[in-house]
Amino acid sequence: MAETLLKALTSATGLPRRRAFEAIREGRLTIDGLTVSDPSAQYERGVLAFDGRRLAVPDRSPVYLMLNKPAGIISSAADDLGRRNVLDLVPENLRAQGLHSVGRLDRDTTGLLLLTNDGNLTYRLTHPRHEVEKEYWLAAAPPLDQRQVKALAHGVEIDGELRRPASVRELPQEARLQLAVVIREGRNRQIRRMVEAIGSRVTRLHRVREGPVLLGDLPEGRVRALTPAELRLLKTDTPVPKRAAPTPPARSNR
Repeated sequence: MAETLLKALTSATGLPRRRAFEAIREGRLTIDGLTVSDPSAQYERGVLAFDGRRLAVPDRSPVYLMLNKPAGIISSAADDLGRRNVLDLVPENLRAQGLHSVGRLDRDTTGLLLLTNDGNLTYRLTHPRHEVEKEYWLAAAPPLDQRQVKALAHGVEIDGELRRPASVRELPQEARLQLAVVIREGRNRQIRRMVEAIGSRVTRLHRVREGPVLLGDLPEGRVRALTPAELRLLKTDTPVPKRAAPTPPARSNR
């Protein structure tokens, strides 16, 4: 299965994505002796070498997983600081399959995170032009009042640009979280920064949906394979479900 040069290099060497990206740009990677410098180019076959050393890139079948990410885990597949990452939660027999996270959740954000080695699916779900919805449930301190909820729904300015969620709705009291916020873009710490802009602070952020696929009752820290039906939904322009998701498990604020 084809994958990007960046993914092939990170999978074969364990380099963090940023360092692998820079190495390819510097011309340190070759295919059949020819230098390649575009990290996003597709790699299908040929002898891959890094700094003149031949790399073993195994043939891989496509893998599609859902993780209920706990707090304190980083989304990168490798980390220079040795922190726990999402691959530490994946069964050992799948870790060598070139998995990467589809987008990112910051270290303190919990919930649905997709893992795959299918670069085409990742592109479909993360490129801004596809506008794939992502639904988050949040708690804030102090709790948001009606004026702040309305302000959030109408959009707030961040770095000189108006950021408007696709939708905002209040959750029932038994949900233990206050708001459901749906966005179609994935700027760095976007929801946290939007809440800060209206005078509060996110104390818990939990993703319950990506596109038409729901987290459901998958326990925290557990991984499961996507079903064929879920995979079909992700690969087609399927309408999102009408109201989403079971109540997340109770947690202390972090």
